[in-house]
Amino acid sequence: QVQLVESGGGLVQAGGSLRLSCAASGSIFSINVMAWHRQAPGKQRELVAVITTGSTTNYADSVKGRFTISRDNAKNTVYLQMNSLKPEDTAVYYCAYVDRSNPAGYWGQGTQVTVSS
Repeated sequence: QVQLVESGGGLVQAGGSLRLSCAASGSIFSINVMAWHRQAPGKQRELVAVITTGSTTNYADSVKGRFTISRDNAKNTVYLQMNSLKPEDTAVYYCAYVDRSNPAGYWGQGTQVTVSS
């Protein structure tokens, strides 16, 4: 079992910044992939950014150049630095963890990000 706890969400004005954190605990494999997803009201959950243990990253086109995903493997923590936030970034942001033994993965409880115009 892997537990994920997100933090750092909140209310920010358009153009502002937020930093999300996700701390993983439990049966963490040394090789894994962690990601941030988001779900806006009335919309499907979408992938925002993903990072491997080796820090290879990939981003949704909608956040490229504005968001940065990073991780601290020693702390089993992944971060999402969100800059130049837009109202359309408003969503619940979820942290996810996947490894070879747990292909279905685990999800955090989510953290609300609200960007006002």
